[in-house]
Amino acid sequence: MRITVLGGTGYAGSHVVAEAVKRGHEVTSYSRNAPDTPVAGVTYRTASVLDDGVLVEAVQRTDAVVETLSPRGELAGKLEGVVARLIELTMAADVRLGVLGGASSLRVSAGGPRLIDVQPPSAEIADEVNTGIALLEALQAAPEKLDWFYVSPAASFGAWVPGEAKGHYRLSDDVLLVDGNGDSNISGADLAKAIVDEIEQPVHHRRRFHVAY
Repeated sequence: MRITVLGGTGYAGSHVVAEAVKRGHEVTSYSRNAPDTPVAGVTYRTASVLDDGVLVEAVQRTDAVVETLSPRGELAGKLEGVVARLIELTMAADVRLGVLGGASSLRVSAGGPRLIDVQPPSAEIADEVNTGIALLEALQAAPEKLDWFYVSPAASFGAWVPGEAKGHYRLSDDVLLVDGNGDSNISGADLAKAIVDEIEQPVHHRRRFHVAY
């Protein structure tokens, strides 16, 4: 398959790129910076997604676009607009759209409150959390024609808690997964495995899924 990853040199995106090319897919990565260690077989494009021409190019000649960008730096307050444009472009091109979000909108139990309501984010990350929720809502409101999926990683996920690849994961729709200690974790490698599995064998059409151990 042809897979395009936006933010393909970031923590999550680089794992998706590596997993997809390892499985023999044709992978194109878009990011603001070139990778420190390029993955053999990947086509890298260095550009800003704030350039509409870049988004137009990214949805061409591909089967799926996976957005793994962080709403920081030049994208702070602008990622909502980028995803809104991606919704238009991927729908017109009949391309599947995947969006990596956050865990804060997950329920802590079936029918229970959201994680954000139980554990409000600190002021430093509140804007990022709210962006993740806004992206999910934008996808849910998109026309039926758009085939999308939204991924909520474990509550503890990122370069600061890389963990180790275990080669397995659990899935949930809207309820936070925790282990026997009450922790919610997933490594970048295993999150990428779940995302590429979904691209190869679609199950969550127009749905969010949550990945954790």
